[in-house]
Amino acid sequence: MGLVTMKFGGTSVADADKIKNVAGRIAEAKRRGDDVVAVVSARGATTDELEALAHEVSDRPDPREMDMLLSSGERISCALMAMALHDLGVSARSFTGSQAGIVTDGAHTRAKIVEVKADRLREAIADDHIVMVAGFQGVSGDRDVTTLGRGGSDTSAVALATALDADVCEIYTDVTGVFTADPRVEPRAVKLPRISHGEMLEMASMGSRVLALRAVEFARRYDVPLHVRSSFAPEEGTWITKETPDMEDAIVSGIAHKSDEAKVTISGVEDQPGIAATIMTALGDASVNVDTIIQNVGGGGVADMSFTVPLNELPAALEAVEGVEGLGYRELTSDDQIGKVTLVGAGMRSNPGVAATMFRTLAAEGINIQMIDTSTIRITVVIDRREVERAVRALHEAFGLAGEAARRADV
Repeated sequence: MGLVTMKFGGTSVADADKIKNVAGRIAEAKRRGDDVVAVVSARGATTDELEALAHEVSDRPDPREMDMLLSSGERISCALMAMALHDLGVSARSFTGSQAGIVTDGAHTRAKIVEVKADRLREAIADDHIVMVAGFQGVSGDRDVTTLGRGGSDTSAVALATALDADVCEIYTDVTGVFTADPRVEPRAVKLPRISHGEMLEMASMGSRVLALRAVEFARRYDVPLHVRSSFAPEEGTWITKETPDMEDAIVSGIAHKSDEAKVTISGVEDQPGIAATIMTALGDASVNVDTIIQNVGGGGVADMSFTVPLNELPAALEAVEGVEGLGYRELTSDDQIGKVTLVGAGMRSNPGVAATMFRTLAAEGINIQMIDTSTIRITVVIDRREVERAVRALHEAFGLAGEAARRADV
């Protein structure tokens, strides 16, 4: 007998039949002898619909009231799930994020968890209840309702697993696990039986939408095993755990990609200490998320700086740079037609030649590389957005990822 946290996404609870299906999965886990804490997202497109409604009544919805509004979707799912469980003959108690003790900072619509006071949940578990928690939300130190941003229910589930010392955090979704590439782009992509927290963190940050980035960060920090699996099929999914020695046998584990990026280039900026800090401070103050950064030192005391940002943040990025007082530069340009392709694998740090193979493969496809960024387990290239899907397919073939996933399954 153990403790399992189970998180179900919006597509898993989109209608009454799906809610009943999920209730059956939860009840089955309880009847096997496990204590269960289940976290649910809002049904289907509820959050998008609530956001649209807010903008119908207000040009600039107040962030505090947005949190009050958006958090209602998860509460609806949570209460409905508890009702469905009661009909199956098992005892369930539903809790909002604040009732579950999820304490956050005060950053409305993008709050971060600072503490989980899970005493009420422990009492409910001790009384043999299934615990249902509304995901995506918490309460600030000022006792205001807060939400955690997109993907926040994943983060809720991992935080609760950490606080309750759960044996595993199961993430149920509409796919069967984590794949070597996006199956919609590369039909030969196959499910990975297991992957490390570090590899999943890189894949999530570089475009894989299976798990929220903050949830993976939380899981790695507190060594929470994750199991990503389908809400609609009983098969094993992908296990995400701390790194083991045999994981380095795989040079490349998977490919992630983004097609909603933009590049900003500041040409002829002064080459002196503090300039980069000034630019990045202005971007940070404007809440612009800067990713890949390259600075080239030229002659005559000037340099060129390029960086990438999410496509929807390009106007804010340009405005922030233009607003820096005393920043001298020759030209400020942008490109809204870029994408990124990323190779991820724990084995990269001990296997030379990965970058060379990647670059040769792209060159053979006639794909030009605009920027390069690396870590110990990742290589990212910035290329023309129209070439992204072709690059993914070519690299998947070049590194034999379908066969590599099969090898991992046998280890």
